Amino acid sequence: MDQKLILRGEKVHLIPFDIKRDAEKFVNWRRNSEYLRLMDGSHAVQFSKEKIKHWLEEDAESNTFVFFMIKTNSEERIIGEIGLSDFDGKFVNAFVGISIGDPSDWGHGYGSEAMRLILNYGFYVMNLHHISLTVFEYNPRAIRSYEKVGFKHEGIQRQFLNRDGRRWDMYRMGILQTEWEIK
Repeated sequence: MDQKLILRGEKVHLIPFDIKRDAEKFVNWRRNSEYLRLMDGSHAVQFSKEKIKHWLEEDAESNTFVFFMIKTNSEERIIGEIGLSDFDGKFVNAFVGISIGDPSDWGHGYGSEAMRLILNYGFYVMNLHHISLTVFEYNPRAIRSYEKVGFKHEGIQRQFLNRDGRRWDMYRMGILQTEWEIK
């Protein structure tokens, strides 16, 4: 399968990240508390451009992840990031992470399509067997999106996170290559 076709959908395409171009985008996205709340279980921390660059450079050198920026087809605008990491064994299992930076871009199907593209890449280019993710109970929009793409619920880490004055579960979801091939 042609890699260019794997990385391009109807609404978005995936491009390699560029530290100089993309570090500022990460810094700006992390200024939004709702973005941080949905993306990470840690307390909100502002990162400098230099810290983001260091983090991206360090991960790039580790060779244990593939990382793309999500770009719209219509406006050629970078709207988010997606990547596969934590390869286990000989690239058999991986963890996927995704975020759409600007809330005005949420709910337009960009994330679902980007997820389909990264699953194609993971299963057909990297020959992965299993791809998993985690999502917080208070993010039903993301849960529905992952289910729509084909992820199955695999487990719950009960009362994982204390936020908004209560305890929240964290769900682990996953998809197998054989399940993706059915689509």
